[in-house]
Amino acid sequence: MDEIILMSDPRVAAVPVRDDGQPLVDVEQDGTLLVDARRRDPAGAFALLRRGVLERLHAAQGLLPPGFRLLFVEGYRPLALQRAYFEEYAAGLRAAHPDWPPERVHSAASRYVSPPGIAPHSAGAAVDLTLADADGTELDLGTPVNASPEASGGACYTRAAGIGGRARAHREVLGAALTAAGLVNYPTEWWHWSFGDRYWALATGADAAPYGPHPGP
Repeated sequence: MDEIILMSDPRVAAVPVRDDGQPLVDVEQDGTLLVDARRRDPAGAFALLRRGVLERLHAAQGLLPPGFRLLFVEGYRPLALQRAYFEEYAAGLRAAHPDWPPERVHSAASRYVSPPGIAPHSAGAAVDLTLADADGTELDLGTPVNASPEASGGACYTRAAGIGGRARAHREVLGAALTAAGLVNYPTEWWHWSFGDRYWALATGADAAPYGPHPGP
């Protein structure tokens, strides 16, 4: 997709889901990837992913140049939490732009938080991640993970202009490995990658999404 298609686009919701029942697996128990604790929750849901996603992260890790490691930040997100995130961000947009009609608020909110009904995180299909060096130190990719469009001045967009050369190079390293492993990026968030969800299916031309909303552990 050359254009930026937002999660709120009707074309995303129109993709059928044929869930294959693949289970969620625990990234921390797997032990292959570095796991950051910033999104840790009491139940450990943040560290869960569909098995097929984790397998592709294993592949991406192997495709990175020497001295680079993937740093996992967040995977599965319960539907109730996804809904709370979306409603909170949308409420902030409504307050900042009282003249915006509801459909514009909904679309703008989807740049940063997926609408709950189609959210890849709630399917266990999406991962937020970044890069670290061989010692586990997080590298510069231009903005913090989860920086909003407003807070970052748009630098959170994967192809944003104006970020430093080193950050740009790191984004290219991350993107090359994850793309080669079969994941797709959400272009408004350089850190968000997915496999098997509706957005992935639309981006790759798949007939259906094998991963739909998951009830969790």
